Amino acid sequence: MKNITLGTTGITVPQNAFGALPVQRVDMDTAVAILRRAYEGGMRFFDTARAYTDSEEKLGNAFEGIRDRIYIASKTMGHTPEAFREQLDTSLKLLKTDYLDIYQFHCVDQCYRPGDGTGMYECMLEAKEQGKIRHIGVTAHKLGVAKECIESGLYETLQYPLSYLSSEKELNLIQLCKEHNMGFIAMKGLAGGLINNSRSAFAFMSQFDNVLPIWGIQKMTELEEWLSYMDEPPALNAEITAFIEKEKAELNGEFCRGCGYCMPCPAGILINNCARMSLMVRRAPSANWLSEQWQENMKKIEGCLHCNQCMKKCPYELNTPELLQKNYEDYKKILAGEVKVN
Repeated sequence: MKNITLGTTGITVPQNAFGALPVQRVDMDTAVAILRRAYEGGMRFFDTARAYTDSEEKLGNAFEGIRDRIYIASKTMGHTPEAFREQLDTSLKLLKTDYLDIYQFHCVDQCYRPGDGTGMYECMLEAKEQGKIRHIGVTAHKLGVAKECIESGLYETLQYPLSYLSSEKELNLIQLCKEHNMGFIAMKGLAGGLINNSRSAFAFMSQFDNVLPIWGIQKMTELEEWLSYMDEPPALNAEITAFIEKEKAELNGEFCRGCGYCMPCPAGILINNCARMSLMVRRAPSANWLSEQWQENMKKIEGCLHCNQCMKKCPYELNTPELLQKNYEDYKKILAGEVKVN
């Protein structure tokens, strides 16, 4: 297993890390068992956030007593200095630690800078001086904002969606980070569930020597799959490359990544799944997505208010109402038997 060093942080860990957003969906005992097994299996970098409900608390319970053997990154979605300080102190308390290895501005719409009037970057510097954080990072979903953050020289790590479905412009961020000696933490390596071949996803990441993928994990079976690559990491070869090219051709065009930043919808539409139903119903067992419950969920698209709030919130700048309608029309044809799925 190759080790990755995250830019100027000096943090060096196996290129196989843990994304702890999904553990908020399981109970405490299950989460602690999964997290401890991840550590035993060789994972050393764990990413969480104040926004992930009880994810931080679960990490705190799992790693009490071995804090100095792992690296923890967390995030704040605070937009004021007061919210920043409150969230940081809450994170430290729940994680049962007195410092974070990396603290990140979460899903930013701007590149915070010293003297920009927000006071936000100054909060990072203050927390670093106090020893509460060791390195300053940022997470982004918008290409322009990510590029600005890299070029600013103010951040040591960038966390950004990356998978073999990423565009060339998105892939260029990897080289830009390398040129600025900035660590690249790759989230959504499975493109929000659209990619269902972990071996190919891992092999894609392995070609980069400055990218640390964090795999979202909520089941022990998922974890064991990733841990199996510790001793025999998949590498890009002709077979995997051909598979990836086939996948890219099939999934070409604009599609919803299921991030959920558009939620909640005032019409009650579950946008993060309904706007990509055409893909999900074909790439997972279709019966799950054709249930009576999902038929009801999809029917809610008829009540779309066309308020365009989802478009304004979408970090990928998608025409979400249009995507919803296209997916709904396809879904109705599937239900009517006009279109066949497995």
